Amino acid sequence: MTVASLDPATTGSKLLFAPSALHGRVAVVTGAAGLLGRQHCHALAQTGATVVATDLEQEACDAVVQELKQISSASTLASCADITRPESVLELRRAIESRFGRVDVLVNNAALNDKVEGRKEEDPVPFERYPLSRWQATIDVNLTGTFLCCQIFGSVMLKQLSGSIINVASTYGIVGPDQRVYRDAEGQQTLYKSPAYCATKAAVLGLTRYLAACWGPFGVRVNALSPGGVRTTQSTHFITQYSQRTPLSRMADPEDYRGALVYLASDASKYVTGTNLVVDGGWTAW
Repeated sequence: MTVASLDPATTGSKLLFAPSALHGRVAVVTGAAGLLGRQHCHALAQTGATVVATDLEQEACDAVVQELKQISSASTLASCADITRPESVLELRRAIESRFGRVDVLVNNAALNDKVEGRKEEDPVPFERYPLSRWQATIDVNLTGTFLCCQIFGSVMLKQLSGSIINVASTYGIVGPDQRVYRDAEGQQTLYKSPAYCATKAAVLGLTRYLAACWGPFGVRVNALSPGGVRTTQSTHFITQYSQRTPLSRMADPEDYRGALVYLASDASKYVTGTNLVVDGGWTAW
C-alpha cells in the first residue's frame, strides 16, 4: 500500500497511509467523541472513509463531524446512540443503511474506564470494596455494548460477504495492572485500576477470537487493537512512573494508534483475523 504524508499544519499529524486507502468504505466508530475515538475518526477520514461518528450525545457527535469536514471531502454522519440498548443500535443501523447502503468497518471503541486525570477527591476503591453497580455498568458498556454492535452491524457485513471489525481492547486485557503506578509522589494510592475494566477487556479479546472463527468463511474479519496508556493531562509524577515502566520510555501520544487502526480497517490486513494488535510501547513485553 502506498505510504503518504500530509501537512501536519492542516491535519495535526502525518498520514501513514495513502488518502485513498479506505475510499468508498463506510466506517462506524463508537465512543467517537472521546480522546481516542476522535483520533480513530480522523484516521479513517484522512484515508478516504465515510465516517459515522456515534456517541451518547448528539452535540458531541456533531462536533466530531465538523472536525472531519475540515480534513476530508468524504461523506460523514453524526448520530447519537446508546450501545447498551439494542433498539438504539438498530435505529443507528437503519439510519446508516438508509443513507449509505452498507457498513464496511466497525470500530468498537466506546468504553467506561477509570481516569487518572481530572479525578475528584475521593478514596481509591480496592477490589474488596468495589461496588457491584460499577461492575455491572462497565460490563454493560464495554462488553455488552461491543457484543450488540458486533451482532447488529456484523449482520450487515455477513450479507455483503465483507467487512472489518476492530474491537478496542487494552493492555489490561492481557496483563494485570501494576497498581504501583497509581501512587502519588508521597506513596499514597490515588487510584486502583478497576477489576471491571480489566475483566471486560479480556472478555472482548475472547469475543474477538470467537467471531473471527465464526465469520472468517464469510469474508468478515474481526481483530482487536490493544492500546497502552495515552499522555493527556496527568500529573508529571504519574507520567514519569508510567514511562519508566515502558520500554520506549514514554506514554503514547493520542495519534500513535492511527496507523494501526487504518491497517486493521484496510486491505493491508486482508489476511489478518482473530489477532490482537498490541500497541503499547512495550508495556506487556516485560
